[in-house]
Amino acid sequence: MVLPANPELLPGGGASGAIHRAAGPEVARECARLGPCETGDAKATSGGRLPARYIVHAVGPIWDGGDFDEAELLASAHRRSIEVATGLGCRSIAFPAISCGIYGYPADLAAPVAVGAVAEAMRARPELELARFVFLDEGLRGIFAAAAETLEQS
Repeated sequence: MVLPANPELLPGGGASGAIHRAAGPEVARECARLGPCETGDAKATSGGRLPARYIVHAVGPIWDGGDFDEAELLASAHRRSIEVATGLGCRSIAFPAISCGIYGYPADLAAPVAVGAVAEAMRARPELELARFVFLDEGLRGIFAAAAETLEQS
């Protein structure tokens, strides 16, 4: 599973905080040993108390109007998550809406970038059998589903 991380890999709010709380303190200790992570990159820890074997901590960009390589950094965070996961032998991965929470990336702009980057990375890594986007918010699900449908039609 992918956790939307901050560059320090510290437990944060939103999805990051919820995943860290569920995974337990051992994951935070692993993050402290990993050190910082650049925006657009990803690093992995164990899944802690979660049923997932690993947590991939992906650092997406903070939205600043779109003129500061946010789209490329967001795409990179998704591609790197898949590279890290397949490097660990994972055959499936689950993504949240990276950067769409407190980082302020508009979901309607993030969705096509994220869906496209995951599709591209999966073509390059056929050992990854399944990638899912998982949301608690029905509105986000609809936005990402529409982006996936548009990608399939092109």
